[in-house]
Amino acid sequence: MSIQSQALSLLDAQDDASITILSPLDGEEVGTLPGTSREQIGLAVSLARAVQPEWAATSPAARGAALRRAAVALRSGAEELAALNTRETGKPVADSLGGIEAAISTLEQYAELGPVHRGLSLRGAVTATDYTVAEPRGVAVLLTPWNDPVAVAAGLIGAALVTGNTVIHKPSERCPHVGELLGRLLQPAFPDGVLTTLTGGAEVGRLLTMETDVDVFAHVGSSATGERIARAASLTGAYVIRENGGNDPLVVDADVDPAWAAAQAALGAFANAGQICTSVERIYVHRDVAEPFLAALTEEAQAWTGSSGFPPLVDRRMRDAVEAQVGEALHLGARCLAGGTVPDGPGAHYPATVLTDCTGAMTIMTEETFGPVAPVTVVDSFDDGLRLAASGPYGLAATVLTGSIAHAQRAIAALAVGTVKINAVFGGAPGGSAQPRGISGAGFGYGPELLDEFALVKVVHISSPPQGDA
Repeated sequence: MSIQSQALSLLDAQDDASITILSPLDGEEVGTLPGTSREQIGLAVSLARAVQPEWAATSPAARGAALRRAAVALRSGAEELAALNTRETGKPVADSLGGIEAAISTLEQYAELGPVHRGLSLRGAVTATDYTVAEPRGVAVLLTPWNDPVAVAAGLIGAALVTGNTVIHKPSERCPHVGELLGRLLQPAFPDGVLTTLTGGAEVGRLLTMETDVDVFAHVGSSATGERIARAASLTGAYVIRENGGNDPLVVDADVDPAWAAAQAALGAFANAGQICTSVERIYVHRDVAEPFLAALTEEAQAWTGSSGFPPLVDRRMRDAVEAQVGEALHLGARCLAGGTVPDGPGAHYPATVLTDCTGAMTIMTEETFGPVAPVTVVDSFDDGLRLAASGPYGLAATVLTGSIAHAQRAIAALAVGTVKINAVFGGAPGGSAQPRGISGAGFGYGPELLDEFALVKVVHISSPPQGDA
């Protein structure tokens, strides 16, 4: 079968396991997409394997030019894609457009970085030449999330393709329409089989991890799913890049303005309804500022809930999970200062919620919540807050609000996380790439270093043959 015939066959023979999405905004149907059959999965992997050598042989400059064409196509479809993202996930249109702009910038950046992704010159004998070259790993399967579906996908797609890998992208089953449209926009920039999008539920992801002809998996999503992918890859030999869940702490020191600290906490906990990988998930506030901090945080929560742009959770299943964690915390002695009640009406809305008197016995303090909840524990000292912040199996990010450089330095040393943020819950210089710790993942998930994750290093040694007698 020709490559063109294989590509067309991927559009045929659909699975019966279709996905129907209801909008979290109002409960109305967004649409239904067919799942991907086992046959289609095998065909997609075979096609990606067949065309990978030719794509790898394409010059990095030409691969970069293809990424730039993809960025242009993405910009042309930005408004349609943003509107669909809002309908499917509840993400506000402005935020959806911001994610698409970030995706366009990422594709453009990797288009420039790919051709200068260089090796090293090594020092050996003066009559020999030693150096390293980076080669693609081969076929890459990318499993991406729903909370920032375009930006995250574009980053992984761009880095994988510009280094010479072929890509099979499976978007989250919570936003299959966004993933499918993204694939339709980007795919024409590349030869057939270089970029394929497969929609479907968890079973499609599971079948992909069983494919022995896949060389690398990149996954952004929950820690439980990431762990299953890593276990499956240990049997197939595939390399795994994971940015997984977080239980990110926020430590509020005694010497900061409590109103400012509350605004930072609210931003970290409530932005995108708490559905950000690095959302603030647990808060430790010094007793000296706890009372005004909690009062200000309660006002912040009420303002966030009352704002017109406050989004719903992605679906009612996610809302049920958040409600269960809040209910358990209240049952175990936490007090609710704001929110905490499922509102009437359609969709998957949930209010910005503030809990206090929280303890380590509560799931809301030990697991990722992924909802607009700010659970607070009052501590007697900065050391107590730092000790609690450094506990637990997650290691994605952490924030410390302090006016003490000594406390900041101690926190940087003590927190076993990929990213430590001092006096700002979000932000940072472009290109800053972190390696998560613990069950939050492994490997660089973005930035220039992501090119290294999708490449294999080969050492070359060239020596002169012995010279014969003159």
